[in-house]
Amino acid sequence: MTSSRGSPTFVHQPRTAAGLLAAAFGISSETRQMRRLTLGILLLAVASGCADSGASTDGAAGKGNGSAKYRIAVIPKGTTHDFWLSVRAGAEKAAAELGNVEVIWDGPESETQKDVQINLVDGFINDQLDGICLAPIDRDGMIPVVRRARDAGIPTLIFDSGLSDTEATISYVATDNYQGGVIAGEQMAKLLGGKGNIILLRYQEGSESTEQREEGFLDTLAKYPDIVIISDEQRVTTDTVEAVRVSSSLLLTHGDNVDGIFTVCESLNKGMLKALQDKQLAGKVKFIGFDSDPQLVDAMKNGQMDGIVLQDPVQMGYESVMTMVAHLEGRPVDEKISTGEALATPENMNEERMHELLFPDKFRE
Repeated sequence: MTSSRGSPTFVHQPRTAAGLLAAAFGISSETRQMRRLTLGILLLAVASGCADSGASTDGAAGKGNGSAKYRIAVIPKGTTHDFWLSVRAGAEKAAAELGNVEVIWDGPESETQKDVQINLVDGFINDQLDGICLAPIDRDGMIPVVRRARDAGIPTLIFDSGLSDTEATISYVATDNYQGGVIAGEQMAKLLGGKGNIILLRYQEGSESTEQREEGFLDTLAKYPDIVIISDEQRVTTDTVEAVRVSSSLLLTHGDNVDGIFTVCESLNKGMLKALQDKQLAGKVKFIGFDSDPQLVDAMKNGQMDGIVLQDPVQMGYESVMTMVAHLEGRPVDEKISTGEALATPENMNEERMHELLFPDKFRE
């Protein structure tokens, strides 16, 4: 065709690969039409097969092809103690059940490394993860970075140990640590017949969970006028060597007068047990710890420990991931979720539920 000015105007027709080949080999238009029809039917069949395949393997969340819909960071206080391996086992269990979650596990080597934990959270904010589950080392010091996550649109769930300000978090999954301290206090009073001298060995300042245990223990024993707290000022970090040293010093000072001892976490339990054994006081002084470990279970079997207050770390990790996903999917979640607490004693330690808590699952690479 031509324009009004006489110059040719080209209308470009799209040429298919089949059309080009047909032109090159002199195939008639009728034959080409029949072959195009056949080709179209084949293409529809292939497309239908691809669509069915995608529906069966990918799903709405991309479950079958290994791609995760949600990437969730789970950040413990530390990575060396058995308790955290059990938390991870629970988190990975939840991810496996859901099928559309990738758990990114990372934490400081030591529970004293607050700055390392802050840097980890900042890194996950920069990576634009879908959610963060955090066990804060410090109840106050971790608040600014949690607020930064909130401002970046990344929700934070707190587990194990709380923050002093929960405004920037979606939920708190933990043991009722105050009640755990109450349980220890009541058992100690029972073991001593309501009278005696007590040592409380505290954990490092700033840990909300252990402070709640200490407070619950002391509040309970305050109801017994014939029970005297002869030491509650000493604090120890997660360093077991330090725990042995401080415990040995306490026993050197109070060994002749102490009737009962309460320690509030795994490293302190181990340090005090070693000091009691070294001073030949194991089994003579009533001893209750908080959190399980095979070494402590053996001590209870051998009459060197009188009770262990237990958490459920597997359930804690499981509920943390499940709750985060519920929030990400727009479902309401509770502000606080308790994972329970229990007291194991020489008398009940072989019961099925106590055995599960004394020997919780642990994550294995």
